Amino acid sequence: MAPTAPPPVHPVDEVPPVRQLAAFGLQHVLAMYAGAVAVPLIVGGAMKLSPADLAYLVTADLLVCGIATLIQCVGFWRFGVRLPIMQGCTFAAVSPMVLIGTTGGGLPAIYGSVIVAGLAIVLLAPVFGRLLRFFPPLVTGTVILVIGLSLLPVAGNWAAGGVGSAEFGEPKNLALAAFVLAVVLGVQRFAPVFLSRIAVLIGIVVGLAVAIPFGFTDFDGVGDAAWAGISTPFHFGAPAFEVSAIISMLVVALVTMTETTGDLIAVGEMTGRKVEPRSLADGLRADGFSTVLGGVFNTFPYTAYAQNVGLVGMTRVRSRWVVATAGGILVLLGLLPKLGAVVAAVPAPVLGGAGLVMFGTVAASGLRTLARVEFGDNHNLTVVAVSVAVGMLPVGVPTVYAKFPDWFQTVMNSGISAGCLTAIVLNLLFNHLAGKGGSADDDSAMAVGQGVGGGQESVGKSREEVV
Repeated sequence: MAPTAPPPVHPVDEVPPVRQLAAFGLQHVLAMYAGAVAVPLIVGGAMKLSPADLAYLVTADLLVCGIATLIQCVGFWRFGVRLPIMQGCTFAAVSPMVLIGTTGGGLPAIYGSVIVAGLAIVLLAPVFGRLLRFFPPLVTGTVILVIGLSLLPVAGNWAAGGVGSAEFGEPKNLALAAFVLAVVLGVQRFAPVFLSRIAVLIGIVVGLAVAIPFGFTDFDGVGDAAWAGISTPFHFGAPAFEVSAIISMLVVALVTMTETTGDLIAVGEMTGRKVEPRSLADGLRADGFSTVLGGVFNTFPYTAYAQNVGLVGMTRVRSRWVVATAGGILVLLGLLPKLGAVVAAVPAPVLGGAGLVMFGTVAASGLRTLARVEFGDNHNLTVVAVSVAVGMLPVGVPTVYAKFPDWFQTVMNSGISAGCLTAIVLNLLFNHLAGKGGSADDDSAMAVGQGVGGGQESVGKSREEVV
């Protein structure tokens, strides 16, 4: 009897050769580095911390980013979605943390609220896992589209020189970004398969090589950085548990869980490994555990990074071990500040050129998912139109909710959570509640609204199965 062949390995679980792991992993690090260090710099800057304390926050952040990414990709027990997901500090927490830190609570109050929020995410993860049935292709495609569109202004700001830059919008910045974009596209189109998969890395390296002689950056910070740095628990003092701070951070926790749900579903679509209720709960549970670690090791709440979702879709490299390697690189950067300073020397326009194609890929993936949805009537079109509009509102007009309560701003100032919540509510309104009258036409319209051709609900399912 001939031996049976081993079952094929899913692309998510494949382990590429070491040299490819290193190149692909470094590419992911470069794609998210600027966003990862922005949160501690913004919060620490608002609190007027010393340069030494700011540097400490950054290295602590990179260390926990790496650990959080390893937990998410490799996983242990019921922690980690085991997909190529990069973890980083959530921007949804910036405003509440600045408020907590500057109104008397300081860093101890921030870290106390972060620890409680992390524990809440761990406890709520199974509840969110059961909500996956409310994410048919109509909703997931819309959310993925909003994620991509909401990231594009980030790439635009990078391309112009970075927010706060004295030379913001200078033609030379945009020219450098356009050059990097051209390199990325050229490599992806004409280079061999392996090189095309590291097109973003090649574009950044070539862009950096061009930027140095033209004075876009320097490496002075590398000489000033320490060779080694170790984050110790509660470096800034024992955490303080203040009720008002905890409440605001719990609102942030709900927002980040919504954003992470969208990112996990997006990566599941791109990698061909659908996210199920259990795996979604595992991913959110890892978010919560990493957030607790953040509160202990002097950093902030963690979430899946949409920047890297686009990179997975663009390169078609689906291995979770690639992103786990990126997590290992982040741990090294957190332990070796001098290496982190080298990565930080990459100028913003170089990242902007690469970001345009990566973030655009996320939006295009959303459109691909929506292509499975039936738009024969106006209902589904209305769901997409209004959800995208609501999601883009705070992106296009950042101060639109400035007069609203803080909790409302925390939820709605995130275009991703605003668009996601709107899509879920409108899908229920038009494709579920509309069928309560019991007519055959209503039932048919409701089923069509869930999408066709591989959607999460089929046309033949009853209302009880899809609601």
